[in-house]
Amino acid sequence: MATREEIAEALAGMTLFADLAMPQLLGVAGRFEEAFFAEGSRVLRQGLTGSAFYVILDGEAAVLVDAVQRATLGRGEFFGEVSTLLGEPPTADVVAVRPLRCVVLPGSEVESFLIDHPKVTYRMLQAQSRRLRNANRARG
Repeated sequence: MATREEIAEALAGMTLFADLAMPQLLGVAGRFEEAFFAEGSRVLRQGLTGSAFYVILDGEAAVLVDAVQRATLGRGEFFGEVSTLLGEPPTADVVAVRPLRCVVLPGSEVESFLIDHPKVTYRMLQAQSRRLRNANRARG
């Protein structure tokens, strides 16, 4: 398990947290829990389970919708936010392609976290907008 300082250092290099100073990053690191998933582990199950926000520190995850791979996520990318924000089951499976190390924020804490960190909220909105644009282009 990494220390709070090590997690803060890892977050510092990620776009999602790029606007936060080290004291803020240390606070963020204190709110998240570290989680590990073995290769092949299903982190989220489409239509069934999902009540947390995950940020990938190391490894790689596949996003599958109806068993069709739609995306691959790596270091600095996140998932679980849509089902958490909407209070609905996940719309995709997320499976560890390689051993996956994440920091996780329970769904019950996501709203207050985003309100406390508007720059993170803005960066998340930018990332979601890019995902939507790319999905629309792929359907094109």
